[in-house]
Amino acid sequence: MSELRGAAEDVPLPEHQRPEGTDGETVRAVGALSEALETIERARGHLYGFHQLTGRADAQLASAIEQLRAAGHREVADRLEHELVGRNVLEGRWTFQVVEEYDDGYYLPFREHERRVRDELACGRRHVFESEMKERERTRRPDGTPERFHAATPDSEPG
Repeated sequence: MSELRGAAEDVPLPEHQRPEGTDGETVRAVGALSEALETIERARGHLYGFHQLTGRADAQLASAIEQLRAAGHREVADRLEHELVGRNVLEGRWTFQVVEEYDDGYYLPFREHERRVRDELACGRRHVFESEMKERERTRRPDGTPERFHAATPDSEPG
Protein backbone atom coordinates (compact mmCIF):
# COMPACT_ATOMS: atom_id res chain seq x y z
CA MET A 1 0.00 0.00 0.00
CA SER A 2 1.39 3.45 -0.83
CA GLU A 3 1.95 6.14 1.76
CA LEU A 4 -0.80 8.60 2.56
CA ARG A 5 -0.60 11.46 0.08
CA GLY A 6 -1.53 13.99 2.77
CA ALA A 7 -4.80 15.50 3.95
CA ALA A 8 -4.85 18.03 1.11
CA GLU A 9 -4.69 15.22 -1.45
CA ASP A 10 -7.15 12.94 0.33
CA VAL A 11 -10.01 13.69 -2.03
CA PRO A 12 -12.17 11.57 -4.33
CA LEU A 13 -10.87 10.87 -7.80
CA PRO A 14 -12.05 13.42 -10.39
CA GLU A 15 -14.49 10.91 -11.91
CA HIS A 16 -16.31 10.79 -8.56
CA GLN A 17 -16.43 14.55 -7.98
CA ARG A 18 -19.41 16.74 -8.79
CA PRO A 19 -18.94 18.38 -12.18
CA GLU A 20 -18.57 22.14 -12.01
CA GLY A 21 -21.94 23.87 -12.20
CA THR A 22 -23.96 20.78 -11.24
CA ASP A 23 -26.33 21.45 -8.35
CA GLY A 24 -27.24 19.13 -5.47
CA GLU A 25 -30.75 18.44 -6.75
CA THR A 26 -29.32 17.21 -10.05
CA VAL A 27 -26.75 15.03 -8.26
CA ARG A 28 -29.54 13.49 -6.15
CA ALA A 29 -31.81 12.95 -9.16
CA VAL A 30 -29.08 11.32 -11.27
CA GLY A 31 -28.16 9.21 -8.24
CA ALA A 32 -31.79 8.11 -7.88
CA LEU A 33 -31.89 7.11 -11.55
CA SER A 34 -28.66 5.13 -11.16
CA GLU A 35 -30.10 3.44 -8.08
CA ALA A 36 -33.15 2.45 -10.13
CA LEU A 37 -30.81 0.92 -12.72
CA GLU A 38 -29.05 -1.00 -9.96
CA THR A 39 -32.44 -2.43 -8.96
CA ILE A 40 -33.08 -3.37 -12.59
CA GLU A 41 -29.71 -5.13 -12.63
CA ARG A 42 -30.81 -7.18 -9.62
CA ALA A 43 -34.17 -7.95 -11.24
CA ARG A 44 -32.36 -9.07 -14.39
CA GLY A 45 -30.19 -11.38 -12.28
CA HIS A 46 -33.31 -12.92 -10.78
CA LEU A 47 -34.73 -13.38 -14.27
CA TYR A 48 -31.57 -15.19 -15.36
CA GLY A 49 -31.85 -17.27 -12.17
CA PHE A 50 -35.42 -18.14 -13.16
CA HIS A 51 -34.17 -19.10 -16.64
CA GLN A 52 -31.41 -21.34 -15.27
CA LEU A 53 -33.54 -22.90 -12.53
CA THR A 54 -36.27 -23.71 -15.05
CA GLY A 55 -33.68 -25.38 -17.28
CA ARG A 56 -32.39 -27.38 -14.32
CA ALA A 57 -35.94 -28.41 -13.43
CA ASP A 58 -36.46 -29.60 -17.01
CA ALA A 59 -33.37 -31.82 -16.71
CA GLN A 60 -34.62 -33.14 -13.36
CA LEU A 61 -38.01 -33.79 -14.94
CA ALA A 62 -36.38 -35.86 -17.68
CA SER A 63 -34.56 -37.89 -15.05
CA ALA A 64 -37.75 -38.42 -13.04
CA ILE A 65 -39.58 -39.58 -16.15
CA GLU A 66 -36.87 -42.14 -16.88
CA GLN A 67 -36.96 -43.35 -13.26
CA LEU A 68 -40.75 -43.73 -13.44
CA ARG A 69 -40.39 -45.79 -16.64
CA ALA A 70 -37.69 -47.93 -15.05
CA ALA A 71 -39.97 -48.49 -12.04
CA GLY A 72 -42.68 -49.81 -14.36
CA HIS A 73 -44.89 -46.68 -14.52
CA ARG A 74 -44.79 -46.19 -18.28
CA GLU A 75 -48.26 -44.61 -18.51
CA VAL A 76 -47.44 -41.99 -15.86
CA ALA A 77 -44.05 -41.32 -17.49
CA ASP A 78 -45.65 -40.98 -20.93
CA ARG A 79 -48.25 -38.53 -19.56
CA LEU A 80 -45.60 -36.36 -17.93
CA GLU A 81 -43.45 -36.44 -21.06
CA HIS A 82 -46.40 -35.51 -23.27
CA GLU A 83 -47.69 -32.74 -20.99
CA LEU A 84 -44.48 -31.18 -19.62
CA VAL A 85 -41.41 -31.89 -21.76
CA GLY A 86 -40.89 -29.00 -24.16
CA ARG A 87 -43.75 -27.00 -22.67
CA ASN A 88 -43.68 -23.20 -22.90
CA VAL A 89 -43.40 -21.35 -19.59
CA LEU A 90 -45.45 -18.48 -21.02
CA GLU A 91 -47.67 -18.47 -24.08
CA GLY A 92 -45.34 -19.25 -27.00
CA ARG A 93 -42.18 -18.72 -24.97
CA TRP A 94 -39.44 -20.68 -23.32
CA THR A 95 -37.40 -18.88 -20.69
CA PHE A 96 -34.65 -17.85 -23.14
CA GLN A 97 -37.28 -15.92 -25.09
CA VAL A 98 -38.53 -14.22 -21.92
CA VAL A 99 -34.96 -13.21 -21.07
CA GLU A 100 -34.32 -11.90 -24.58
CA GLU A 101 -37.55 -9.90 -24.62
CA TYR A 102 -36.76 -8.39 -21.22
CA ASP A 103 -33.21 -7.55 -22.26
CA ASP A 104 -34.13 -6.01 -25.60
CA GLY A 105 -37.41 -4.36 -24.65
CA TYR A 106 -36.67 -3.05 -21.16
CA TYR A 107 -33.19 -3.63 -19.73
CA LEU A 108 -31.08 -2.28 -22.61
CA PRO A 109 -33.23 0.85 -23.16
CA PHE A 110 -33.23 1.54 -19.39
CA ARG A 111 -29.45 1.19 -19.25
CA GLU A 112 -28.98 3.42 -22.30
CA HIS A 113 -31.25 6.13 -20.87
CA GLU A 114 -29.43 6.08 -17.53
CA ARG A 115 -26.09 6.50 -19.29
CA ARG A 116 -27.47 9.30 -21.48
CA VAL A 117 -28.79 11.19 -18.45
CA ARG A 118 -25.42 10.80 -16.68
CA ASP A 119 -23.64 12.03 -19.82
CA GLU A 120 -25.98 15.03 -20.14
CA LEU A 121 -26.21 16.06 -16.50
CA ALA A 122 -23.11 14.69 -14.73
CA CYS A 123 -20.42 14.62 -17.45
CA GLY A 124 -20.83 10.83 -17.54
CA ARG A 125 -19.65 10.48 -13.96
CA ARG A 126 -20.95 7.53 -11.96
CA HIS A 127 -21.78 7.44 -8.26
CA VAL A 128 -21.27 11.17 -7.58
CA PHE A 129 -24.08 11.09 -5.02
CA GLU A 130 -22.47 8.18 -3.16
CA SER A 131 -19.03 9.78 -3.38
CA GLU A 132 -20.39 12.93 -1.74
CA MET A 133 -22.07 10.82 0.94
CA LYS A 134 -18.74 9.11 1.60
CA GLU A 135 -17.07 12.51 1.97
CA ARG A 136 -19.69 13.61 4.50
CA GLU A 137 -19.36 10.43 6.55
CA ARG A 138 -15.59 9.86 6.53
CA THR A 139 -13.88 10.13 9.92
CA ARG A 140 -10.76 12.28 10.15
CA ARG A 141 -8.12 12.72 12.79
CA PRO A 142 -7.58 16.17 14.39
CA ASP A 143 -4.84 16.89 11.82
CA GLY A 144 -7.32 16.29 8.98
CA THR A 145 -5.94 12.97 7.80
CA PRO A 146 -8.45 10.17 7.50
CA GLU A 147 -8.77 7.44 10.06
CA ARG A 148 -7.71 4.03 8.80
CA PHE A 149 -10.26 2.65 6.32
CA HIS A 150 -11.75 6.14 5.86
CA ALA A 151 -9.52 7.45 3.05
CA ALA A 152 -10.96 8.84 -0.17
CA THR A 153 -9.10 6.37 -2.41
CA PRO A 154 -6.92 3.28 -1.97
CA ASP A 155 -3.84 5.40 -2.74
CA SER A 156 -4.63 7.76 0.14
CA GLU A 157 -5.33 4.98 2.69
CA PRO A 158 -2.90 5.12 5.62
CA GLY A 159 -0.92 1.94 6.24
